[in-house]
Amino acid sequence: MNIALIAHDSKKELMVQFCIAYSGVLSKHKLCATSTTGKMVSEATGLGIEKFLSANQGGDQQIAARINFNEIDALLFFRDPLAPIENDIGQQQLFKACDNNHIPIATNIATAEIIIHGLGRGDLDYRNYR
Repeated sequence: MNIALIAHDSKKELMVQFCIAYSGVLSKHKLCATSTTGKMVSEATGLGIEKFLSANQGGDQQIAARINFNEIDALLFFRDPLAPIENDIGQQQLFKACDNNHIPIATNIATAEIIIHGLGRGDLDYRNYR
């Protein structure tokens, strides 16, 4: 499975801790991320991560394009709902791409854990046949 990681600045450390906790599951999949999130997670976990531009430079749109080409199977996007919206267009394109292509998206740690446990059980294996 191909999993994309994105985190707002105030949620980056939470993403790092999440990826440390679930590195056993994540290590079995291909990971990509926006640049700063990918760098922080990679340095903390040793996981190989393909890095895109930062979100404010179009990284969200790069990941949305990969979703539209059926190259991403799940998105973990730790959002800060109280943060000012800097890249609303990129985020809306990302959410639209996930909805249009039936890609599970987690916007907080609770839903991310559900997706990760589902990956571990094979609940998303149907994506391999698309």
